[in-house]
Amino acid sequence: MNYDVIVVGGGPGGYVAAIRASQLGLKTAVVEMAELGGVCLNWGCIPTKSLLKSAEVLSYIRKAGDYGISVPSDVSPDFDAVISRSRKVAAGMSKGVQFLMKKNSVEHISGRARLIAPGSVEVTGSDGEKSELSAPHIIFATGARSRQLPGLEQDGKVIVGYREAMTLPRQPGKMLVVGSGAIGTEFAWFYHTMGTEVTLVEYLSSVVPNEDEDVSKQLERTFKKEKMKIYTDSTVSSVEVKDGKAEVVIKRPSGEVTDSYDVVLSAVGVTPNTEDLGLEESGVSISGGKVVTDNYYRTAVKGVYAIGDIVDGPALAHVASAEGIICIEAIAGLSVEPLDYGNIPACTYTSPEIASVGMTERAARDAGIAIRVGKFPFTASGKASAAGTRDGFVKLIFEEKHGELLGAHMIGANVTEMISEIVVARKLETTGHEIIKAVHPHPTMSEAIMEAAAAAYGEVIHM
Repeated sequence: MNYDVIVVGGGPGGYVAAIRASQLGLKTAVVEMAELGGVCLNWGCIPTKSLLKSAEVLSYIRKAGDYGISVPSDVSPDFDAVISRSRKVAAGMSKGVQFLMKKNSVEHISGRARLIAPGSVEVTGSDGEKSELSAPHIIFATGARSRQLPGLEQDGKVIVGYREAMTLPRQPGKMLVVGSGAIGTEFAWFYHTMGTEVTLVEYLSSVVPNEDEDVSKQLERTFKKEKMKIYTDSTVSSVEVKDGKAEVVIKRPSGEVTDSYDVVLSAVGVTPNTEDLGLEESGVSISGGKVVTDNYYRTAVKGVYAIGDIVDGPALAHVASAEGIICIEAIAGLSVEPLDYGNIPACTYTSPEIASVGMTERAARDAGIAIRVGKFPFTASGKASAAGTRDGFVKLIFEEKHGELLGAHMIGANVTEMISEIVVARKLETTGHEIIKAVHPHPTMSEAIMEAAAAAYGEVIHM
């Protein structure tokens, strides 16, 4: 039971790190007590996108008349079938990870691991049997779980987290979503489109509060236009479950609102899984619930590493994967540069979608940077008009003197597919004029990137 590398956790950080380790000739094992692929593949990124796709199809059908297509007026979703499809998609992807592990000769050990000494972990199987594994390099990639708020404790039935929200036994008539980050807004849009009466509550003054202010305002306008209730600057004062329903008091600037809901979804972030891993007992430093590492994910204990949601940085699957690869390549002695956390894209898969990277306009101005801002609305896009998806815009922020691309903020159809152009452009230190002179195909949504850059320099043509 000796290896070169042991990875604890089989999510998008862990299994990617393990595969890269094997590619580099290291004998590798992954210890995972649940499904390979982790929360993202089984209970997060992938199955939620399946749910959202079903909602998008339903939305298109309801708007078919706008495209000259006649459909029956009584079209309705089959909630159980939508949930079932989501679970099948997740199961298929999980089998894909199992295949990749076998293809790359990575051993999967089922159980819960605990660090007992540098270079050694004890694994407890589902049958209670214990075994000891050793390796000079042990990487912890144990992910995170839904955060529990005091007074909003999840019971898994009426007050739920994201995991239960994906597999509710029946569609709720009324739902309260607490928290308007990516998880909250995605579920709010899904259930609203499926026909549930949804109220979205946000403690801060705008929905998706980490996004640029213009993006937040656009999403709120769109949601309200679709008759979704939005309460910002609001908090849940109390929740009492009675007879299978939640009696909720919401504190708003205008006063308290009391209502009853079939389901309350708590979407207020995640908590890192760092407990009962033997880390602190072995000398690993933990601050604020997260493992302290250097730029190559080495902890204070030689041979022990941590990546993903349990270290500082955005709790995103693509971040965990990138960290895993950097960690392994550094272990293997390759020349590796640290991850640039200032160039990490964030995506929210509501309708319209949201994608962003880099500095917001407010952050740039607060930093005292002289900037140029270019904005191009999709109402001026031929492709968006043809597709019937005119809500939204592309907004680019440039440093004024040298034209450095500081940030990009998009809201609209398919913008999560467009943001990668900006990530690569920022990596290559592309300037505003270089984007303007890079010919974009017509008609496409991505033309808006070129047009937004042109708008920043007073050269925009189609607006």
